[in-house]
Amino acid sequence: MSEPERIAKRLARAGLCSRRDAERWIEAGRVKVDGKVLTTPAFVVTDDNRIEVDGRLLPEADRPRLWRYHKPPGELVTARDPQGRRTIFESLPKGMPRVVSVGRLDFMSEGLLLLTNDGGLARKLELPANGWTRRYRARVHGAVDEERLAELAKGVTVDGVRYGPIRAHLDRQQRSNAWLDIALTEGKNREVRRVLAHLDLPVVRLIRISFGPFHLGELERGTIEEVPPHALDDLLGLKTRKEGWAKPRPHAPGARRPGTPQPKRQRPHSERRRPG
Repeated sequence: MSEPERIAKRLARAGLCSRRDAERWIEAGRVKVDGKVLTTPAFVVTDDNRIEVDGRLLPEADRPRLWRYHKPPGELVTARDPQGRRTIFESLPKGMPRVVSVGRLDFMSEGLLLLTNDGGLARKLELPANGWTRRYRARVHGAVDEERLAELAKGVTVDGVRYGPIRAHLDRQQRSNAWLDIALTEGKNREVRRVLAHLDLPVVRLIRISFGPFHLGELERGTIEEVPPHALDDLLGLKTRKEGWAKPRPHAPGARRPGTPQPKRQRPHSERRRPG
């Protein structure tokens, strides 16, 4: 017998809807448990319960799964947009189960985005208590003051919002633009952009290259790849691993890092533009 869980969570794990939608379905009288119509989402079920939605038996819940997606700029991490802008879910392959994102990337940011079919897993992976580092490559406009950049390691307050320690250093200055390496653990809304704007360094391009043990690697822009089940089992089993999953191959001495401009004949997969 499975562990007891709230009915809304059970419906979401079956891939039918979000927890919020499940609560609305229950209020509308669409859900039955053991032949009785539910009137409240505050109801706990197990595998022994017979659950029906609109008169049909609930399918078995899929095992937790996790995917790496290389989000391109110009996509929203949301199910629907009132302004009609493109969302990541319009780009996912047909046949994908219903998924939710682990954290977010803003509209013009790009790089690694984790997706899962299990809302509980998404919340678990997002927790700051995990101490997982998010790493970014940021191209900024302006002359970088390395002393001010180093001060971010102590945390900074911007417009009344306190941001925790951010490790940032200058990779290269190219006339009026520069590439920075950024590492942080909090991941607050638009944190990198707001903090760098506070230093008079507006972000021109922002690429997330890793999230905890997961790396963007050589995943093509706009493509998705499932994390191997054994790797996810290690994660859920709280086993520790020094190496990251899908970590990029070591670069040769003197090679450029992911996200830096490259000669056209050597541009890495993660920066190639798709035709059209």
